[in-house]
Amino acid sequence: MKKMFFIIALIITTLFGITESNIYAKPKKVEFKVFGNCGMCKSRIEKALKVEGVESAVWDEDTKIASVVFDQSKVSEEQFHKIAAKVGHDTEKYRASDEDYSKLPGCCKYEREEINDNDNHKPKDEDHRH
Repeated sequence: MKKMFFIIALIITTLFGITESNIYAKPKKVEFKVFGNCGMCKSRIEKALKVEGVESAVWDEDTKIASVVFDQSKVSEEQFHKIAAKVGHDTEKYRASDEDYSKLPGCCKYEREEINDNDNHKPKDEDHRH
């Protein structure tokens, strides 16, 4: 009987520990540059960044900084850069393809940095060679 009670207590304690750690898992906040110009850019960027696991996504039109609060077990910071690039907006790590950039409305077309490499999908760090 004592053995059965011990096993049940152990199972309950283990389940409570798992549940408690998930409840109190601290979301991560990241900030990164996303190029854009206007309110339409803001709507597009924020909507794109609000994927599963994102608690909040806000893009500041003046600073060009996106702030994202998210669950690291569901999405990664790297994915946010790729998502922004896919909707036409360069980030500090990824450049949108020319095709995706060309789909932006005229007011959303920002001044882009020149690149020497034709592969627009590489992280910007990889495009820069000495």
